[in-house]
Amino acid sequence: MRSRSSSTHSWGTSGLAAAATPTYLAQLAPSVRAALGDTSTLAALQANVVPLTQAERVTIVRQALILIEQNYAHLPLKRAMHAVDPVQRLKLLLQELEGDPDAYKDSDLAFHNELTDIFTSLRDLHTNYLLPDPYAAMTAFLPFMVEDCYQRGQCTYLVSHIVEGFTHDTFVRGVEIVYWNGTPISRAVQVNAERFAGSNREARHARGVQTLTTRPLRVALPPDEEWVIVGYRALDGKLMELRFDWVVNPMPADLGAAPLDDHRASALIGVDLQQRLVQRARAALFAPHAKESGEKAAAKLERGQSLGKLESRMPEVIQARSVATKSGTFGYVRIRTFDAEPAAMVNEFVRLVSALPKRGLIIDVRGNGGGVIRSGEYLLQLLTPKSIEPEPVQFINTSLNLQICDRNGRDSAFADLSPWTDSMRQALQTGSTFSAGFPISEPAMCNVIGQRYFGPVVLITDALCYSTTDIFSAGFQDHEIGPVLGTAKNTGAGGANVWEQDFLVQAAFAGDGSPYEPLPQGAGMRVAMRRSLRVGKRSGTPVEDLGVVPDQVHQLTRADILEDNVDLRNAAGALLSKLPVRELRVRLVRAKGLRARLGVSARGIDRLDVYVEQRPLRSIEPVGRSMEVDVEVRAPATDVVELRGFSNGELVARFRVSWREIAHAAGLGAKSTRAAKANAKSNSKSHAKTKSRSSTAATDDAEPFGGWALEQGSSRQKSTARKKPAAKSRRARTRSRV
Repeated sequence: MRSRSSSTHSWGTSGLAAAATPTYLAQLAPSVRAALGDTSTLAALQANVVPLTQAERVTIVRQALILIEQNYAHLPLKRAMHAVDPVQRLKLLLQELEGDPDAYKDSDLAFHNELTDIFTSLRDLHTNYLLPDPYAAMTAFLPFMVEDCYQRGQCTYLVSHIVEGFTHDTFVRGVEIVYWNGTPISRAVQVNAERFAGSNREARHARGVQTLTTRPLRVALPPDEEWVIVGYRALDGKLMELRFDWVVNPMPADLGAAPLDDHRASALIGVDLQQRLVQRARAALFAPHAKESGEKAAAKLERGQSLGKLESRMPEVIQARSVATKSGTFGYVRIRTFDAEPAAMVNEFVRLVSALPKRGLIIDVRGNGGGVIRSGEYLLQLLTPKSIEPEPVQFINTSLNLQICDRNGRDSAFADLSPWTDSMRQALQTGSTFSAGFPISEPAMCNVIGQRYFGPVVLITDALCYSTTDIFSAGFQDHEIGPVLGTAKNTGAGGANVWEQDFLVQAAFAGDGSPYEPLPQGAGMRVAMRRSLRVGKRSGTPVEDLGVVPDQVHQLTRADILEDNVDLRNAAGALLSKLPVRELRVRLVRAKGLRARLGVSARGIDRLDVYVEQRPLRSIEPVGRSMEVDVEVRAPATDVVELRGFSNGELVARFRVSWREIAHAAGLGAKSTRAAKANAKSNSKSHAKTKSRSSTAATDDAEPFGGWALEQGSSRQKSTARKKPAAKSRRARTRSRV
């Protein structure tokens, strides 16, 4: 291999010169420089480390032992699946520290390495040892990204992104990496993968590739080497070498909504912290304008301006566009994280997909490390006529977990854990390993809106999908919403609600008698506190380690990496083209008092059933694609109108709309509303017996989510109804008055 060095940038130095802060950093775009902050070398970072005292190390290990032995939900599974005994290893480490005052005295990093290795042996990205200061706030990175793809059946590694401001004659986007510090790249990835927790082979491989160039030091040890010698094949086919020095800098500011630091929110979180931190670092390095897009959208809204139909309010969370494939044009939604407030995320998803093509939708969750569990599970109802069953979660039965649940009942400021207590108390008699399972997401809220996209849907996953994204993907598959197209043979396979050790100290078990202690020097830990189980045909199967196996696998190509996933989009389009296209559009024609007339457009539906508050009223056989339906409600504050579409006896579409939304769309004033309520009062007692759980969830003054896709009839449509008696007569034949 021919050696090449660069005199322009310190990334490409030769010989054994000590690593220095790269000069190219001063040439970066202002948005990148602003996100990076102060950079330094690994050597400079290590020089500022204050070693832990022996007493501090003992405290950390004792706390780790409590979490793993008494709180960790996956301990039996991990012992069986990976043949490990982390409890014994922690006890031996504690014995060593207590028996030898000089243990690890000369190497603080060796202690962190040992404890990290114990946690990594669990192969669980929810359960981590978090390094103390100064590592905690830092990220180590190289100025490029490596991604793997397949060419002629062989896995190859390409440079997919280079930070703006770094320039080199031959090291450019698209070059193939062939050696890493003299080791063939495939072997280097394999070795690197074993240093990081991944629940299955695909997940570990994905981490091995990702962490070649980006390592958040909160959850990963610093690189052993201060620089890397990269061997690559240039675009002209020549083999070259270039040295890159590792650089560390403070973690960039979060680009998205981040409820992770709120104690109450922690009871709802399922997130891969490492992936979340990698996303933040890479967004700052390679996509700094994403934050600017979000700021521009927020500024527009503050000024009272409208956003474009496909201009996202939260581009760092969700983006949408139409994509052309060989099979036609389809909608495409990229969900980068579920780390957003549920109502805001659901509202934005509905707004964006309403502007996308109706013939098919591609949802891409690759690289999504999770977030708020409810944000993921509440989205599922928008894509299917079926009722959504959220995944149940379980505690492992221990006396400490029972104490935590007893302390946090209905009045807890942390979380209501009372549903789990009875089964945990019975464990002494039953010998059950796990508590009963109850969902984190409210079942009523998982179904309060109903379907809002009626065309076929394909979900794209990869081995970096984790936690809430695993739960979302499992729900997508378990409710048979559509095919799952994976770029790997499995997802990351993380199925749990994760709690920070600090949350246990400050909220879940605060006060006298708590076994939890604050950790020294900014150290931390996370633990998978409740495990999640699948529903439907795979009911009771844990998500952890088993993940979501896709229905079809697409191996990424060079064109996917360098040309906006063109082959992957074609594969998704081919799947969509084989699925039936449905349509169920509902618009308001007019409303008065407790009655309304709805215009309905249907496609791929041969029967339409009309319900009000779960009461079946009429079945209609659509004549053509358009019809009008008259409905009348009894309780305007709570009644829900529902249209269910069938094809050959199978439920294929369902549209729900509350009367309050109908009244709002019709502009019914307060006087009309009071009159309607008074008119319905006599029916309230009998009607209360038939209220569905989902509708009672929406009885507050405001809807639990925003307004939905009920279209108000245009003046053109109304005038057409007045001027064309023949058309009116035709509609009368398909009208249902209830």
